[in-house]
Amino acid sequence: MHLVPQGSQPPAPVHKTFAGDSALAAKYARPGPRYTSYPTAPQFDDAGAVARCQDWLQSQSGAPITPLSLYVHLPFCRDICYYCACNKVVTRDDSAADAYLQRLEREIEQRASLHGARRPVTQLHWGGGTPTFLEAADLTRLMHQLASHFHLLDRPEREYSIEIDPRTVDTDKLALLKGLGFNRISLGIQDFDPLVQKAINRLQPFGQVAQIVDSVRRLGFTSLGFDLIYGLPHQDRQSMTETLARVIALRPDRIACFNYAHLPGRFASQRAIDRLQLPSPAEKLQLQQQVSRGLCEAGYVHIGMDHFVLPGDELAVAQARGRLQRNFQGYAVHLADDLVGLGVSAISQVGDFYLQNERELEQYYRRIDAGETALSRGCQLSAEDRLRRFVIMSLACDLRLDIEECERRFEIDFARHFAAELPRLQSLAEDGLVTFTADYIRVTGSGRAFLRNICMLFDAYLPQAGGEPNAQYYSATV
Repeated sequence: MHLVPQGSQPPAPVHKTFAGDSALAAKYARPGPRYTSYPTAPQFDDAGAVARCQDWLQSQSGAPITPLSLYVHLPFCRDICYYCACNKVVTRDDSAADAYLQRLEREIEQRASLHGARRPVTQLHWGGGTPTFLEAADLTRLMHQLASHFHLLDRPEREYSIEIDPRTVDTDKLALLKGLGFNRISLGIQDFDPLVQKAINRLQPFGQVAQIVDSVRRLGFTSLGFDLIYGLPHQDRQSMTETLARVIALRPDRIACFNYAHLPGRFASQRAIDRLQLPSPAEKLQLQQQVSRGLCEAGYVHIGMDHFVLPGDELAVAQARGRLQRNFQGYAVHLADDLVGLGVSAISQVGDFYLQNERELEQYYRRIDAGETALSRGCQLSAEDRLRRFVIMSLACDLRLDIEECERRFEIDFARHFAAELPRLQSLAEDGLVTFTADYIRVTGSGRAFLRNICMLFDAYLPQAGGEPNAQYYSATV
């Protein structure tokens, strides 16, 4: 090893450095992945990966029964939120749910036979769209179908979560969700400022959200999470101060605060947002650091690049124990190696394969109606992919890379293998974003805001010599 040590003192505490730097914001504001997987979704372009994965699964029929994670995508929304980059279908037609559930039920039966109905489902997540677009009978129907084909659990340590638009639930629907087995609720808040809400077409008064929070507490859900977004139109330091005060007053267990991804060429609804009303990269960096400072001062722990949790939360404990993972829902405790995605556009991670269902609803219906798998594309990880995934996910989850462990696990000489990356790593160190020695790479407090950029250094699929990643696929990192 011949890495150049960067100073002899320990890195700045990651929860206490919040100095803004507009020059760094301008330098590092470029399109880049969020690293919910590696390789990332644009590399899921191998149609043959589906058949190879199915063959591999059949060869594993005698393997030990291991835990499983399930994700169910429910794409429907009654109203359009202009900022949204999810795979969604906006409709007021209640019959759309029945047509979708008919196909989803057939896919559930297919995939259970393929992946093993006896495997205990330790994690279950319903996302969208708006899962609570479904009425009570349909919510019950879907959970019954899952329970009929997969081994759902009734143990306290399970993580069964659902994303909720606060405008679509009341106490009765929350009580139903609790009875169906969900123990975690995630509320889409985005921002509490009325002007910002109007600009993104998502009006939900604070009082409405506070009533839902009270119901969630009284019903005894294990965990309550909020989703926030910074970088929206009309957001500034004053409006963010007021939003944070209201968030902290409601005291959710988890907060995910995402950088708004403005991709109007890809998501037509975003064309309704005036780009001149969006904060600049430097202003977005200030907002991100304001959120970090405000939440950490309120007692939250900053997890990875975009999550904050109360100190006793399982995510904080998992990070301390090295069991934190990052997947398509963000950060999670590592309770299962395999993730099976169900529904239109859903992504699965099984063994060395990433697989994605048809992304267009009509194509998804066509495949299911023909008795085919909904899986349409994917990729199979190479040895190099597995190495780089380990490096990227270590930085994203642990904020450091143990170089000796990496060398031992993958039988490489790190400095020789990543010789092309070391000069750029040195540049990151000179900008104060990382420190590195022969033993570790560590993300500094200042580097937290640029964690995606740091991970991008080790992404073999991105142009590294001055080229820009495809802005069609990726949002700006800052």
